[in-house]
Amino acid sequence: MQDLLLLALLLSAVAIGWWLGRRERGKQTPSPASSLSRDYFVGLNYLLNEQPDQAIETFISALEINSDTIETHIALGNLFRTRGEADRAVKIHQNLLARPSLNQEQGSLVQLELSRDFLVLGLLDRAERLLQNLVRDASDERTRQAGKRLLVDLFEREKEWQAALDVAQPTLVRQHEDLQRAAAHWLCELAQQDLQSISPSMARKRLHQALSIDKSCIRANWLLARIEHETAHYAAEIRLLQRIPEQDVNFTPIVLEPLREAYLLLDDETGFETYLHQLVETTPLTSVIITLGDLLWHRQGYDAAVEFISAQLAREPSLRGVDYLMHLYRHEMGPQEQPRIELLKRHTEALLETMSRYRCRCCGFAGLQLHWQCPRCRSWGTTKPITGIEGE
Repeated sequence: MQDLLLLALLLSAVAIGWWLGRRERGKQTPSPASSLSRDYFVGLNYLLNEQPDQAIETFISALEINSDTIETHIALGNLFRTRGEADRAVKIHQNLLARPSLNQEQGSLVQLELSRDFLVLGLLDRAERLLQNLVRDASDERTRQAGKRLLVDLFEREKEWQAALDVAQPTLVRQHEDLQRAAAHWLCELAQQDLQSISPSMARKRLHQALSIDKSCIRANWLLARIEHETAHYAAEIRLLQRIPEQDVNFTPIVLEPLREAYLLLDDETGFETYLHQLVETTPLTSVIITLGDLLWHRQGYDAAVEFISAQLAREPSLRGVDYLMHLYRHEMGPQEQPRIELLKRHTEALLETMSRYRCRCCGFAGLQLHWQCPRCRSWGTTKPITGIEGE
């Protein structure tokens, strides 16, 4: 990180040196001592001696604010923000914004960076006012679109889902895949609010809209299935839950328990077993194998369950599968073998307790709970069950 900061400072120094040299060449009576400002060389000396704070202050004092140096001042302000000194970035960008010599395009660019400063500092109300003005008045379309994205991010932080949708739709949602996923989840958030206020019809409408924006939205079908369950439409619930593995096989584990309950409420345990056999053939995840093994144990007996689990572990080994197999052995062993299997079982359980169940495919954040929005990188729909020997 320090190397990147020094590189940024060096580039700024080069830009400042170029401008100062240009300014000196334009003078009618050039300085006999040097064609560049003394402050520039002082700042460069600080930079070469790895004293970036002193270098920045020197460069700022050496650099006059005019149309040729606006971008360099903006870059220096952004450097402060990157260093975690957003308050200093605010001072630079506010100083720029107060200059009457700025044209409309430069003013919009400074407003955009000042909004970023305020977001970093958590001054969301001030950032919102700037961004609303920017989106309304910016002459440059690229700057306006960047302002919209920041405004969407701000509304998302404040959990103002409808406001985020209003800004993002339709242009930004069509252009950016990550915003398609996000918009579908905002609609799911609104649907959950509808469910809390007992408005299932409005919730259904929002969830179908979410699927029209992002057909791969697992959460929308998950919530639609929940609505069908609460209204005792169990066959419809089953159909919705069975769509989820078709959307993404990695999410198969989350549908198993509600599927079991729905099939049992329909008095169709055989149908559940048939579906599990289909899943094992196409999606041999550990949760599917254990669920089917448990069903076989209670319906066909110990031997059938052990044979099935052993065969599946030979095909798809996993720690949770081994732990479940020991669980089966423990119930059939005599008093002399019990302590040994109990010791092994405690070891596997201890290992499983330390392992995460879900991981964000974007930033790697892992935990035991499924988050629709990653707590670390704030990406939507990127957290999935972990697969492999230590997972599913």
